Amino acid sequence: MHTAFRSLRAAPRKNTVALAFCGAALAFAPAFAAAQPARAPAQARHALLPGDDFYNYVNGAWMASTVIPADRGDWSSFAALSEETNQRVVKLIEAAAAAGAAAPQPARQVSDYYRAYLDEAAIEAKGMAPLKPLLQKIDALRNKVELTGALGASLRADVDPLNMTDFFTENLFGLWVAQGLTDSSRNLPYLLQGGLGMPERTYYLSDDPKMAALRTQYQAHIAATLTLAGYADARARAKRVFELEHAIALSHASREDSADVVKGNNVWRAADFANLAPGMDWAAFFNSAGLGGQDSFIVWHPNALSGAAALVAATPLATWQDFLRFHTVNQLGGALPKAVAAQRFSFHGRALSGAQRQPPRWKRALSATNAALPDAVGQMYVERYVAPESKARVQQMVGNIVAAFSRRVEQLDWMAPATKAQAQEKLKTLYVGVAYPERWKSYRDLEVVPGDAFGNMLRAEQHHYAQQLAKLGQPVERSEWAMPAQLVNAVNLPLQNALNFPAAILQPPFFDPKASDAANYGGIGATIGHEISHSFDDQGAQFDAQGRLRDWWTAADLEHFKRASAVLAAQYSEYRPFKDLAVNGQLTLSENLADLAGVAAAYDAFKAAQAIPESADADRQFFLGYAESWRSKAREATERQLLVTNGHAPAAYRAATVRNLDAWYKAFDVKPGQALYLAPGQRVRVW
Repeated sequence: MHTAFRSLRAAPRKNTVALAFCGAALAFAPAFAAAQPARAPAQARHALLPGDDFYNYVNGAWMASTVIPADRGDWSSFAALSEETNQRVVKLIEAAAAAGAAAPQPARQVSDYYRAYLDEAAIEAKGMAPLKPLLQKIDALRNKVELTGALGASLRADVDPLNMTDFFTENLFGLWVAQGLTDSSRNLPYLLQGGLGMPERTYYLSDDPKMAALRTQYQAHIAATLTLAGYADARARAKRVFELEHAIALSHASREDSADVVKGNNVWRAADFANLAPGMDWAAFFNSAGLGGQDSFIVWHPNALSGAAALVAATPLATWQDFLRFHTVNQLGGALPKAVAAQRFSFHGRALSGAQRQPPRWKRALSATNAALPDAVGQMYVERYVAPESKARVQQMVGNIVAAFSRRVEQLDWMAPATKAQAQEKLKTLYVGVAYPERWKSYRDLEVVPGDAFGNMLRAEQHHYAQQLAKLGQPVERSEWAMPAQLVNAVNLPLQNALNFPAAILQPPFFDPKASDAANYGGIGATIGHEISHSFDDQGAQFDAQGRLRDWWTAADLEHFKRASAVLAAQYSEYRPFKDLAVNGQLTLSENLADLAGVAAAYDAFKAAQAIPESADADRQFFLGYAESWRSKAREATERQLLVTNGHAPAAYRAATVRNLDAWYKAFDVKPGQALYLAPGQRVRVW
């Protein structure tokens, strides 16, 4: 999946989850495209040679006919399936509401949360009153010690540097709770950089005119938000807040450095913070954050923590108060009156990512409910829509693809026996969760009050944070899931040596119980192979079978792996979606490695499962199914944002990884001189 992003597709940024994207539509065509076909693939694929542009050969008609919904920045196979899944979930919620007291407690909580968020009239009637107690606490701060306590109280478990490679939080720092990188016996607290309202440091530091324009719009957004919160002289306050964020960005790690696990492995004792990051009262911070009893931390971004602590000391208290005021309103705006939500959308939707209009209220309500009660919603979905026979068939496919990957490892002529043994051990101990977790998270202690959208959001945030704190020091649960069952995605969890395939992705076009093996192995099979392969990409290969960060490679094997990986990175860096912006082959390397190895292992498993060993038509169906799964169309603003911040390459180039597989050339009679053709010696072969 990507350099540190281990889920199949990019997740939306947290403060855009309930927003619509907008911007000029971009019918995204790969740089190697020889034409812009607009014919039905099944009827007129001859209009474009697969060896010139495989993505548009398969998906040209879809690209020509698909219109991106006005409330989104992109549209894809994933998005269409997510939309269908969301429609199903809403019907389940409405049924729970109709059942009233007869519905199980988790379903009632889901229904009450959703309906409270949906009730705009009640939210408008309350106005900004629910926000005032939070702002009054900020207004009352008298000194830097109290400020540090307030910063600690804002800490949330809202980042994940490995499973989701989610480095974004508006809070000054973010917390992740997981097993130690070298100690697999217990869970530890990880601290990550934060404090920015725009996606990443590049937005603050780049000389690109587009970025400069966004900075101007962002400062205007800060001012408008503070005005809505009732603060005078908002433009001057906004200028100071932006300058503070710019200073924070200067100490932030780049996206590429954030993806480097070795650079993130910094163990600090609690007593070390005062010396390594002076400027803050760290005892006050940790006590306020509920971390006062922790003796050690993994500091993923040491320079950012040191830089932020210095800014706490050097920046006037009044500026920090405005920083906290703005980000409090910005993060909670979805449960505040329409004017706040509209202002929030005007920047995060329209300016930053695209946006013609906000998503309808029901979509925003469902997004908020999924975020607050993910497993409760997932349990409702699974009980209604997951067929045991589909789960069993996918589990069988997983076994076949793991076996195929194992055979590929054994056949590698460049890998030493000792390294092969370690790789095989990872495959043997791999935990694979299909459809839903073995144990659902409980929300019994979460108070969901009908009609209290704002209070419900705060309590859900705090409940999730408390659940994560409770894991500290406890044994690691390898079967714990990182994704809810109703999410159309999949993920590799390197510390747990585990995979999750949520129920919602076990649907067409990825998996169809009525479809052929060719279609299913090309769809969900390649997804399964992708996730397995993440255990052996440039990041996953650094972890052993117990999920410990450990060098288990011989020097010669590691050098060969790095050389082959560098060739793939260079291949992707040649792709240029825009004249002024190329794919970052290093940033997307983990995902590209997983795509390549995943589709190769899925193809091997498919061939092994075929009753008739040789079938050119079946091979074509396999590769067509793979390319169809990557159907995607994006607006330019969204595509540019993803190229800068995300570890996944654009879908068209992910589909083109088949140019490295010999079987694809045979299936489609690809010849020298065609745009995608690579001589056998130039085809990247890693696993």
